[in-house]
Amino acid sequence: MRMYDLILKKRNGGKLTKEEIDFFVKGVTEKTIELYHVSALMMAIYFKGMDEEETLNLTLAMADSGEKMDLKLIDGIKVDKHSTGGVGDKTTLAVIPIVAACGVKVAKMSGRGLGHTGGTIDKLESIRGFQTSVEPDKFFDIVNTHGLCVAGQSMNLAPADKELYALRDVTATVDNLSLIASSIMSKKLASGSDCILLDVKVGSGAFMKTYEDAEKLASAMVKIGNGAGRKTVAVITDMDKPLGNTVGNSIEVIEAIDTLKGKGPEDFTLLTKALSAELLRLAGIENPEEKVEEVISNGKALRKLADMVKAQGGDENYIYDTSLFEKAEFTREIKAEKDGYISHMNAETVGIASAKLGAGREKKGDSIDFTAGIKLLKKTGEKVASGETIAEMYTSDKAKFAEAERTFLSAVEYSSEEAKKFPLIYGKIK
Repeated sequence: MRMYDLILKKRNGGKLTKEEIDFFVKGVTEKTIELYHVSALMMAIYFKGMDEEETLNLTLAMADSGEKMDLKLIDGIKVDKHSTGGVGDKTTLAVIPIVAACGVKVAKMSGRGLGHTGGTIDKLESIRGFQTSVEPDKFFDIVNTHGLCVAGQSMNLAPADKELYALRDVTATVDNLSLIASSIMSKKLASGSDCILLDVKVGSGAFMKTYEDAEKLASAMVKIGNGAGRKTVAVITDMDKPLGNTVGNSIEVIEAIDTLKGKGPEDFTLLTKALSAELLRLAGIENPEEKVEEVISNGKALRKLADMVKAQGGDENYIYDTSLFEKAEFTREIKAEKDGYISHMNAETVGIASAKLGAGREKKGDSIDFTAGIKLLKKTGEKVASGETIAEMYTSDKAKFAEAERTFLSAVEYSSEEAKKFPLIYGKIK
């Protein structure tokens, strides 16, 4: 089998067989295929596309290219949740304690943030002592004992995807539906859970800017998951404005904790409850909405988060007393520039402003300021007066305020009339 023949076949619109895809992925993993051949095939796929069978075969081959999580040592049904990324998206921190409190196991591998999107691992590390590097035996023990564990991606999951993504990133072939779907789902399948919930974001702060593109991606990933024998559902949710009222690390953890106490912002609370209920429904739990309300009101979900923090070496007192979180050394109020309504608040730009304060990374290896971030006092659709405080910025380096403020203000648009409201949850695909 020759790469030249695979490239020619796909360039001409042909369909790659499972054997051809397996040969390609094996060569990528073992680095026996020249990079120019890999790039050429990626470009051919970008222009000619892949059908459902090809996309599933590519995903399965990448999932099998490295280590796979064997969750058989964990009792019961295991569920996983994946978000396609956004700004202020701290849902994992609130959803998995709720699900675990309802008796469903969550064994989750999460990543760090890069660019304008935050990472769950970075947020959790703002809790003193919390360890995100967990050995497999301990990982299984924590899930069996407490029902949940969130660890960094220490295993060599789907290494072929890592190689392909790095190449796609520099050859302008990232934006292809089959390649995006297979990249996400290969890691989810390798993670080993029985049920997968996909939170597909749409809007200015999401990878998918239009509903049509988000729906296509969601459908493709659901077909892959179900085709691989995993119960998979996707929920399409809004990311045209930041989720909740905080963007950062420690301040997002505090907001998730407040939500588990029943005191979270309306939009974040609604989405947290909806995603939690959907995961429980996937696991076969009856009356999921009622159970979600119950474990929040009786404090069981909050205790589950504290149990996980303690089991992973963190100080569980942070969960019960959020004043223990380290505070930013400097604060700046951001004022509205006009009278009227906020007609749009570009989520991606807000995320970039937060990163400029120190809450995010421009490249891997950059350090994080856990105290940095933005608290939104006004959001899209709300009426403001010129000079009114619409946000607060936090950082440990006040020299970062000027550029971050300019960036944030560029994200805010005003109008004399109330802005059109968009739904938080657009729909579900299963």
